[in-house]
Amino acid sequence: MTRLKTLFTVALTLLALAAPMAHAQDADVKLRGLFVNLTTDDTWSAAKAISFAHQKALKNGHAPVAIWLNVRGVYLADKKRPSHVHGLMRESNQSIQDILAAFIADGGQVIMCSACSAAAGLTKEDYIEGVTMGTWPVVEGLLFDPNVTTLAW
Repeated sequence: MTRLKTLFTVALTLLALAAPMAHAQDADVKLRGLFVNLTTDDTWSAAKAISFAHQKALKNGHAPVAIWLNVRGVYLADKKRPSHVHGLMRESNQSIQDILAAFIADGGQVIMCSACSAAAGLTKEDYIEGVTMGTWPVVEGLLFDPNVTTLAW
């Protein structure tokens, strides 16, 4: 019986010591950044991706939070291109450009693929304010940062 009490005491002690370590690991996760690779110009999918990056990551303290618009995604930030208003956006009547602008205003980074922009015939002047034209060092710095998680949408 004494041996059982000793094992029980050791187990409780280990659990008590593990709890603060688990909490410290949770804190580390909250400090990690997010890099969203967004390749579509479908506004429903894009709104979900941008909202996730903005509301779930950026507003919960993750940093940096960046959205890389590439392939057809480059059209999302074109200030002259109207966007269809889907689902949750309908209540506030926000366009995709409005949602991107709010993300940027709160500290998010929107990076355009330079090659995709050129292929689409778009330049920095075509994009909403605050967009960064991507270069390999900018993308590489986020993509391969061990403290940034990548999510493809």
